[in-house]
Amino acid sequence: MPYVITQLCVDCLDKGCVEVCPVDCIYVPVAQQAPAATSALPNMLYIHPTECISCGACEPECPWNAIYEDRELPALFHADVALNALCEEQPSRFAVAKPERDAQGRLVPKVKPSHADVAANKVKRGVR
Repeated sequence: MPYVITQLCVDCLDKGCVEVCPVDCIYVPVAQQAPAATSALPNMLYIHPTECISCGACEPECPWNAIYEDRELPALFHADVALNALCEEQPSRFAVAKPERDAQGRLVPKVKPSHADVAANKVKRGVR
């Protein structure tokens, strides 16, 4: 898996990475058909491990600093490798992420998080 989206993405879902991905290898979980039968997936984006071409376009686009090359992944996020791999192992639980567009088909502008927002998110996820 060349790039990994970590749990720093949980509930953030900026999708700047989706806009620049040349191969559409970034996924979102679909609504659970039988929530009692399976555990819920974190509300975050996921990189498909074999579809990613290691171009690196996604990493600088994430304002939450949630994307890492697998070789540079902090130990705290090693479990996120398996989490991202779920989109390959359980494809029926995922759909290709699409950038948000308005009624005219234009990309919806996003409000970028402040440095304080990013720092607070890291503390919330256990990053120091």
